Amino acid sequence: MKTLISKSAIVETAKRSVEEQSLAVKNIGSFIDESFAEAVELIFNSNGRVIITGIGKSAIIANKIVATLNSTGTPAIFMHAADAIHGDLGLVQEKDVVICISKSGNTPEIKVLIPLLKRASNPLIAITGNKNSFLAEEADFVFNSYVEKEVCPNNLAPTTSTTAQLVLGDALAVSLLHMRNFSSNDFAKYHPGGTLGKKLFLTVKDLVEQNEKPSVELNSNIKEVIVEISEKRLGVSAVVKQNKIQGIITDGDLRRMLAKTDDFSNLCAADIMSKNPKSIDIDAMAVDAMHLMEKHEISQLLVTQNDTYAGVIHLHDLVKEGIL
Repeated sequence: MKTLISKSAIVETAKRSVEEQSLAVKNIGSFIDESFAEAVELIFNSNGRVIITGIGKSAIIANKIVATLNSTGTPAIFMHAADAIHGDLGLVQEKDVVICISKSGNTPEIKVLIPLLKRASNPLIAITGNKNSFLAEEADFVFNSYVEKEVCPNNLAPTTSTTAQLVLGDALAVSLLHMRNFSSNDFAKYHPGGTLGKKLFLTVKDLVEQNEKPSVELNSNIKEVIVEISEKRLGVSAVVKQNKIQGIITDGDLRRMLAKTDDFSNLCAADIMSKNPKSIDIDAMAVDAMHLMEKHEISQLLVTQNDTYAGVIHLHDLVKEGIL
């Protein structure tokens, strides 16, 4: 039977869940010691891969840790504990390090799997909330993921315990990342696609080459300025002298000119341009252009190359690429 509760009760329940799990995670930190560091060094110095196994919700956490390790330079493979004892154990090679995740450490599948792994002499790391379990006793290293209780009101659904497992997996990945001096450039190699990849790879040059290059001279008349801005369709034109940027004229500058002046037949680009416009080097990252636009609340940036005018990058370019 469904029970209706108020919105305030829902909010209170959610906040209590977050608070209780954050306290449990904080307590996990007290379990990390030199044994953890030795396990990290073991993986770092290994010539094999990290095989991570588990069952149930722990298997889902294992998959996430595998993904994090792979994306930060540590080759890892997921092996389901139930499938392992039905053929997938062949995934484990001689130099691999195995991590087994289990809250209780005593599930039937784990009890069958562990002796098989030990027989092959693969180093075994346990992530378990029961340091007296079969898994913990057989493991070479134990990451203690003990939590006092699940945030589930019935203390049944894996919630806080899986959060603890995940946090330890992230701690392992970040420790290995530091040991490898894994840089943002290294990270980019593993994330070439999607928004993240574009933020790490896409440069201003990649974008500016797709655009027109609007420009007028200092003495260009207002009609020439309007035609240039309209034809190039970027809402802006650079004002140049021998291809050196002297200023910028935007749609807004034209509107302000019309509001202030009845007769603009004698005006030229130099009369209405904004001097010292914001610009960015063509080899800069596109994400840096985004930050610069956000900081100055502008929609276009002039692009320079070797101190000469190279084009325009527009806010719409960043939106189109999914960076913004």
